[in-house]
Amino acid sequence: MTLIDKARAGQSDPRIEKTAIEENVSPSVLIEGLKNGTIAIPWADGHELKHACAVGDGLTVKVNANFGTSPDKSDLTGEMEKMNRAIAAGADAVMDLSTGGDLRAIRKEIRDACTVSLGSVPLYEAGHMAISRGEPFKKMTPADMLEAVRLHVEDGVDFVTVHCGLTQRAISYLKENRRLCGVVSRGGSLVANWMVANNRENPLYEHFDEVIDMCREKDCTLSLGDALRPGALADAGDRAQIEELYTLGDLAKRALAKGVQVMIEGPGHVPYHQIAAQMQMEKRACNGAPFYVLGPLVTDIAPGYDHIGCAIGGTLAATNGANFLCYVTPAEHLRLPDSQDVHDGVMAARIAAHAADIANGIPGARDWDDKMSRARKARDWDTMLQLAIDPELAKRSRAKAMPKDSDVCSMCGEFCALRGEDYL
Repeated sequence: MTLIDKARAGQSDPRIEKTAIEENVSPSVLIEGLKNGTIAIPWADGHELKHACAVGDGLTVKVNANFGTSPDKSDLTGEMEKMNRAIAAGADAVMDLSTGGDLRAIRKEIRDACTVSLGSVPLYEAGHMAISRGEPFKKMTPADMLEAVRLHVEDGVDFVTVHCGLTQRAISYLKENRRLCGVVSRGGSLVANWMVANNRENPLYEHFDEVIDMCREKDCTLSLGDALRPGALADAGDRAQIEELYTLGDLAKRALAKGVQVMIEGPGHVPYHQIAAQMQMEKRACNGAPFYVLGPLVTDIAPGYDHIGCAIGGTLAATNGANFLCYVTPAEHLRLPDSQDVHDGVMAARIAAHAADIANGIPGARDWDDKMSRARKARDWDTMLQLAIDPELAKRSRAKAMPKDSDVCSMCGEFCALRGEDYL
C-alpha cells in the first residue's frame, strides 16, 4: 500500500508519523492532505531519511537544491560535497540532475548518502542511453524513456520529475506564437525535439498509466515537470505554458486515483506583477496539488545575482500558493555551481520561504524573528549570532570589524540607538 492508500484506509505509517513530528503537526493533518492530494510526502519506500518533509498547503514552505555532474565536469566527489553543503545549509530536499558519467552508479551512491528527500530527472538518462549508442537525442525510443523512469524508481529516489504534460497540442501553440527564448527546460527540450523530429506524440503522455504504475511500486512521488516553463519574462503566461498546466492537472487526477502522490512544477521567469495570478491559476487548474516553482525569477538581467531575483519572486509565489521553492544559485545562466554557490542559493531560498511562512501565518514562524529582535534590544550578541539563519556568516562578518566596545557594532558605535535610555 502507498501512503495515499493508507491515508484513505484511515491508517498511519512510520513515514507519516516521523514527518508529522518534523512538521510539528498532527498525523491527521498529513493523512487528510494525502487523501485529497493537497499534501505530498516525497519519501519512497525503503529510503532511510534523517530529515523528512511534507509539501503542501498549511505547512512551511520547503526548499530544494539541485546539483549533479555535467558532460564537461563529471566529478562525483565534488557533487557529493555540494549535496552535503546544501543539506547542512538547511535544504529540505535535493535533486540529482547528473548528465555526465555513469549516471546510475552516481545516482546510487548519492541516494545511499542522502539524508533528505532525493529527486531526479529520468529523461536525462534516456538521452544518455541514445548517446551511448552513438545516436542523437532524437533517436531516443519510447522504450528508452520508460526504461529510464523504471531505473530511477527502482534505484529508490523519492520523487521523479517526468515531462508528461508536453503534448502535440502544446507544441502547435509554440509554433503559432514564437517565444523569445523558446523551450528552456532541459528535459522539455529533449522531448519537444523528439516529438518534432519523429512527428509523434510524447510517449510519456501516451504511456502515463505505465509511469504511474512504476511509481506506485516504490511509492515514489511524481513531480510533473513543466517542460514549457517560461525562460524569459516575455514568454511568461503564454498559451503553450497554460495548455501544459491544465494537462498536468488532468494527469495529476489520474495519478492520485491510483494512489500515487503528485507535485506540480511551475515557472520559471515571471514578471513580479504576474506571479500571484499564475500561482492562483495553478491551484485551480491542479485541484490544490502541491506547487513546486523554480524561483520564479523576476528579472532577466541579473546573472551572478539570480539567487536574489529568485528570492524576491519566491516569497511572492509562496504567499499565493506555491509550496516548494527550487533554489537558484549565483551561477545560474553562467556555469556549473560550486559548493559556495549551492550554500548561497539555499540561504536565499530559505529566507524567501521563511518570509512567506510569516506572511501565511504558519504557527511559530514569527517566533524566530521575535527572539532575534529581543536579543538585539538587549545587545545579546551570542544569542543574535546563534539565531542568524547563517550563523557562521554572521560571526565572520562581525569579526571583520569588531568595535572597541563589544556591546555595540562598528556601524553606530557609541551612538547605538538601542543603547539609549528607555525614553518612551
